[in-house]
Amino acid sequence: MSKDSKFDKIINIKNRKASFQFEFVDTYKAGMVLKGTEIKSIREGKVSLSESFCIFLDGELYVRQMHIAPYSMAASYNHVAIRDRKLLLGKRELEKLQTKSQEKGLTIIPVRIFINDRGLAKMEIALGRGKKTHDKRQDLKEKDAKREIQRMAFN
Repeated sequence: MSKDSKFDKIINIKNRKASFQFEFVDTYKAGMVLKGTEIKSIREGKVSLSESFCIFLDGELYVRQMHIAPYSMAASYNHVAIRDRKLLLGKRELEKLQTKSQEKGLTIIPVRIFINDRGLAKMEIALGRGKKTHDKRQDLKEKDAKREIQRMAFN
């Protein structure tokens, strides 16, 4: 790649709502099956994970409601923005995730998308349990306390 390429920047797209709404039990890294110009849009950082979730269909894991914006430089062969995208995991990991996700209160959430050192798009997914309102309040209190300590340290 050239030095002034727009794809040279580090891609790390996060689902900011996920850590606030869910308590992560376990995390996994999965490959993604992409079509056409989707990788180019990911490299530009035009992805939204805020409303996405993972689901099992026929024993395979898919991510739903992930929005990858159409690539601006593509003419007629552009991709569909919202569709089910297959996630690539090992057989044992899939079986473990499927059994754990059937437990009450556990769900599979996409946490972030990144490009690895080989140039492949990967997704970090987490097995999470939904937080209650009082848990969210407690997290906000802890976050504010840490911020206050940082302010005191710099003054």
